Amino acid sequence: MHIRNRLNIATVLRCACLTIALASGPTLAQADNAKAAKFYEDALARYERKDIAGAIIQLKNALQIDKSLLPVQVLLGKALLMNGQAAAAEVAFNEALKLGVNRAEVLVPLGQAMVAQGKQAQMLEQALFSPTGLPPTVQAALLLLRASAQGDLGEGQAALRSIEAARALDERSPDSWIAESQLNLRMRRPVEAMAAAERALALAPGLAEAHYQQGAVLHVRGDERNAQTAYERALKIDARHLEARLARAGIHVDRNHDAEAAADAAEVLRLSPGEPRAVYLQALLSSRAGDMAKTRAKLSEVVNLIDPVPIEFIRYRPQLLMVNGLAHFGLDEPLKAKPYLEAFQRGQPNSPVAKLLAQVYIGENSVDKAIDVLESYLRSVPRDTQAITLLASAHMSQRRYSKATTLLQSALGQQDIPDIRAALGLSLMRGGQNLNARAQLEEAYKKDPRQTAAGMALATLYLREGLTPQAQRIAESLLKQQNSNPTLLNLLGVVKLQARDWQGARTAFEQALKTEPDLLQAKLGLARLEVAQGSFDAAQARLSALLKTNEQDIDAHLEMAQLAERRGKSEEAVRWLQKAVDYAGPRERRPNFALVQLHERRGEAPEMLAAAKVLLAKAPEDSATLGIYGRAQLRNGDRTAARQTLIHAARQIQSDAGALLEIAGLQTAAGDLAGARYSLEKALGFRPDHPPAMAMLASLELQDGDKLRGEARARKVLQLEPKRAASHTLMAEVMLAKGDTSAAVDSLRRAHELEPSSGSVQRLMRVLEPRDRKAAGSLAEQWLKNHPKDIAVQRALADGHARHGDYPAARQAYEKLLRQLPGNVEISNNLANVLLRIEPAMALKISEQTLSAAPNNVAVIDTAGWANHLNGQHERALRLLRDARLRAPESPDVRYHLAAALLKAGRPAEARAELESAIQINPNFESATEARKLLQTLK
Repeated sequence: MHIRNRLNIATVLRCACLTIALASGPTLAQADNAKAAKFYEDALARYERKDIAGAIIQLKNALQIDKSLLPVQVLLGKALLMNGQAAAAEVAFNEALKLGVNRAEVLVPLGQAMVAQGKQAQMLEQALFSPTGLPPTVQAALLLLRASAQGDLGEGQAALRSIEAARALDERSPDSWIAESQLNLRMRRPVEAMAAAERALALAPGLAEAHYQQGAVLHVRGDERNAQTAYERALKIDARHLEARLARAGIHVDRNHDAEAAADAAEVLRLSPGEPRAVYLQALLSSRAGDMAKTRAKLSEVVNLIDPVPIEFIRYRPQLLMVNGLAHFGLDEPLKAKPYLEAFQRGQPNSPVAKLLAQVYIGENSVDKAIDVLESYLRSVPRDTQAITLLASAHMSQRRYSKATTLLQSALGQQDIPDIRAALGLSLMRGGQNLNARAQLEEAYKKDPRQTAAGMALATLYLREGLTPQAQRIAESLLKQQNSNPTLLNLLGVVKLQARDWQGARTAFEQALKTEPDLLQAKLGLARLEVAQGSFDAAQARLSALLKTNEQDIDAHLEMAQLAERRGKSEEAVRWLQKAVDYAGPRERRPNFALVQLHERRGEAPEMLAAAKVLLAKAPEDSATLGIYGRAQLRNGDRTAARQTLIHAARQIQSDAGALLEIAGLQTAAGDLAGARYSLEKALGFRPDHPPAMAMLASLELQDGDKLRGEARARKVLQLEPKRAASHTLMAEVMLAKGDTSAAVDSLRRAHELEPSSGSVQRLMRVLEPRDRKAAGSLAEQWLKNHPKDIAVQRALADGHARHGDYPAARQAYEKLLRQLPGNVEISNNLANVLLRIEPAMALKISEQTLSAAPNNVAVIDTAGWANHLNGQHERALRLLRDARLRAPESPDVRYHLAAALLKAGRPAEARAELESAIQINPNFESATEARKLLQTLK
């Protein structure tokens, strides 16, 4: 008997948690409460000496005082995970994320907590778990976790890609080779599994896990003697390695070494009381000894251990599923055995357990299920006579002789007929693959112009792509065949409306209504026509009449909202859209999109995000939904979350260059340049000469140092669009990358001449300022004379003063801005930073006021923490700066500030770690000189 899969949940969590290093020592959030701080510090000390239960108690005591303590939630999650409480750990980590922790701090343990609960698919689907933008060590750990989850879901190739990506980040680590060996075993590739295990051993000959993995491969290959030797080497290195001991016990059972097997099972239970696999081994040994009473008692113990665990937690733990299914079957409880055997069968469809499950199905008269299980099994094991007999019996009892299911693609491969192509095209269209759908629909319509459904769908696709003449040709062709078809007449009206043929559209809609007076789409078409022509009263009267007939009509509500906004009544538009959302079903997303967009136009960021979350719940994998949700996250300042959402959106988009360009712009705004480049390259794969995508990609290439490619692409854009300001602005980027500032200034002046704007002024200021600060200031002041309300240029002028150390002028400029924009957090924070240089006491006052207004803004927290430190408020400074560090571990300035506070608090080891990390992140950050000096004092 071979038992090797790591299935003890508490053990998995304990081992996994030990791989998560605390980056700098957990921290206390912004609540200024000394008692909570003491609970936290005591919990930290307990955690460090492995008193996990005590740490959990103290952390919960701290949360009794204030549930919003960010670092307490982080440490609690890690402690709960180590203690085997995966669901509670997930809650704690999610609370930490809500409070603003940087995802790099908790992503891996959060993923482990989800995997321990059987939430592999949810973990992989969430944009939060994208490795993009994470530190290399976290990326590697997350990629291996993703590989494990992908393997659980049967996505072997995806798992291998994840493993390879992790290995590229750390070629000397044995972990990726161990993971690859495990995956290859699952994929029934023992040769590759052994090669990977040997690579792991070569890298880490003293690692117990590497020896265990070699033994697992040997065990599967039937080499029990050498497998046992490998397990014993693992146990010599680590006597507490449960998997090696369980696997060796299985070999002892197979070799009839019952005493040795019993000893190993007993030791496993000593190390991990309640390990169900060890108890099942004891049941087997009791059965072999003929002690049926003890056998039943042990089987009952197994089910009593596993039954209370939700099956979702163990659905990817095949040994636990199998053990509990067999235990229930051995206790003559087939109905209780069924869910466990079914779950095991889904993950191991070629296992002989299929026959046992088929017997359960036949016993409950679910013969079709039995047939399905057996046919699937026999495709892999065609010579199993017992299974063949069972299958024949099942078929005869139902008088069935065959069952066949064919997918559209398979059918098309066998017989290329228009009906199948049309159905395939419609399926692709509904799945959002418009380019492939169009090809199939065009082919179907070409082969059979009587394919009405294919023709209408194709015309709709043409309209979406702005190909109005092609859509009109198809609509008219279909009408020649069915000249009184109201649906086709309405389609022609839609085409004419898009072509701005007002009379033609009216005629088509009215003819459709003559044929079918209650055709809603034709009535809405007439209302849209009236709005397009400016007949607002007529449109409102028509729509009101429609709503009297059906007050829940979504389309009428959408049209009413558009009409209200056209009339300048945006509050009324919001009410119409909210009604539409309330009436819409789970698949109807148009009102949600419209509401999100309206909130964005009104500048209502929190309302926009709330509406976007409702939309996301309806379609979490839809690219357009993800795009607008990412935009909402950006509008609310959550750049980290936006990055993950947007890369997920880009991966979902097929053949739509415009959509990818929009995503790339959002990714750039979120600071994810690698993600933006991916989106743009994908867009240009669809449309190679798309100037906006070319321009944006050229800019990113220049930023990445790829000057030759960036310049070539920029010159092509200028050739295609010489009279657009954006083309000259792009050439300025090229000149700057080449170090030719004068030429860059000339290009920016030309861009400003072509399209003068606040943005063109700011771009020219940025280039002028380093070489001629006076000229940059004069440019801004001249612009502001004619545009005194241009806040952006005023802000640029203030920032310039601060950059050049003219703090009195900067203070005056920021105070002027605050008079225009009272309560603006960013400007207030900048003012506090300026005051730190010239009036620290006033800086403390301003920073604390700003913190009260924006308690979760990491820049504000950092400023307030540093201001407290400089003003001698060291305890509060430490709490604030620890909180900022958890939110922004990638910021060297935050780490430097925290190090200074830690040193003041008597924690030199932590201070040294923070300083070293700060310098490693960016050796030339603003306070690098001071950081190095401080570090020297600690050596």
